[in-house]
Amino acid sequence: MSLKRLALLTAAVNVAVLAPVPAVAATTALPPQCSGTAPIKCSFNVAPGNYDVTVELGSTTKAANTSMSVEARRQVLNAFSTTAGQIVRTKATVNVRNPEGQPTGQGGNGTPGLQITFSGNAPAIGSLIVTPAQAPLAVYLAGDSTTCDQSTAPYAGWGQFLPARVREGAVIANYGDSGESSGSFLSNRALFPTMKPLIKSKDLVFIQFGHNDKQTTASAFRDNLTRLINGVRERGGVPVLVTPPVRRQFNGSKLTGTALHINGKGVDLPAVMRALGRSANVPVIDLTAKSKALVESMGPSASQALYLTRETGDNTHFSERGGAEMANLVVQGVRELNLPLAGYLR
Repeated sequence: MSLKRLALLTAAVNVAVLAPVPAVAATTALPPQCSGTAPIKCSFNVAPGNYDVTVELGSTTKAANTSMSVEARRQVLNAFSTTAGQIVRTKATVNVRNPEGQPTGQGGNGTPGLQITFSGNAPAIGSLIVTPAQAPLAVYLAGDSTTCDQSTAPYAGWGQFLPARVREGAVIANYGDSGESSGSFLSNRALFPTMKPLIKSKDLVFIQFGHNDKQTTASAFRDNLTRLINGVRERGGVPVLVTPPVRRQFNGSKLTGTALHINGKGVDLPAVMRALGRSANVPVIDLTAKSKALVESMGPSASQALYLTRETGDNTHFSERGGAEMANLVVQGVRELNLPLAGYLR
C-alpha cells in the first residue's frame, strides 16, 4: 500500500467514529477544566487508571480543525475538520498513570491526573466529559525508546500513535521505556514488576525488544522473552511478540545486517523471536519485515523523513511521521493475526 493511500485511510477511519450532534448542543465557552485557544489544554484531577473521554468538536460560529492528544504527546485523534455550525461527538478510552510518560521518569514525570490537549490548525471544542472506563480491553506495550511515549519533540515512539487507531472500549497502556533491553525490562521495578499485576484476563501485551540487546546471546534473549511471556500468561493475559523496527542504515539500496538487528554476537534477534513464537505458540507481528519493506521501498533519501536523520543525525528513533507509519504497520499485523484488538480498530 502506498504512503499516500495509508494517509488517506488513516484520515478516513478517524472520521468514521465521529457522530454528528445538533449544533445547539455546543457552547461557546470552554469547559471549566480547559484554557487556551491553540492549543486548548485541559486538566482533570483523576487517579491512575483507565477513563472514557467524550468530547464535542467544532464551533457554532466558525470552521475548525482539531486534533486530540493526552498525557505525554499520546495521539488519540488525528486532525479533523468541521464547518461553521458543525458539531461532532467522539469518544476514546485513555490510560492515566504517574509518571505520565516513560515509566522510569525519563523526560520528566509530567502532571498528576489526566492532561488533554486539543491542537490542529484551529481547534474548537464544546462539552468534555471524563468518566471511569468499565473494564476495557487493555493493550500493554513492553518495549524501548522506539515504542515509548516520548515527552519532547521531535522524538516519537510508535506506541504514541497506536491510540489514534483504536476506538473506545480498548485502551493502550504504554510501558515502553528508553534504553531498555529484554533483561532490564524484567528487572527494573518501574517496568514489568509494576505492569504485571495490572494485567487482567484476556488483556494483550505487545513485547518488542532488540535495539538494546546488542550483546545479548541467543539463549539469554530467548530466556528473557520466555520469562515475559510466562509472566503475562500467569495473569491470564495474551502475549504478542513484536519484532523490532529497522534502523535506517543502508548499503546501497538495501538495509545492513545491523539495521535488521543482527547484533554484536552475530544473533539474528528477530529470527529468535519468530522461532520462539512458533515453539511457544505466541502470535508474532513481524515489524522488522514490515518496516524493512517500507524503508527500502522509500530508499536512502526519502526514508530520512521517518527518522530523525535530518534533525539530529539519528537513524534509529522516529519522527512523528515515522512513529505514525510504524503504528500503521502494527495495526496491519493486528488485522492479519485477527487479534482481539482487531475488533476495536478504527
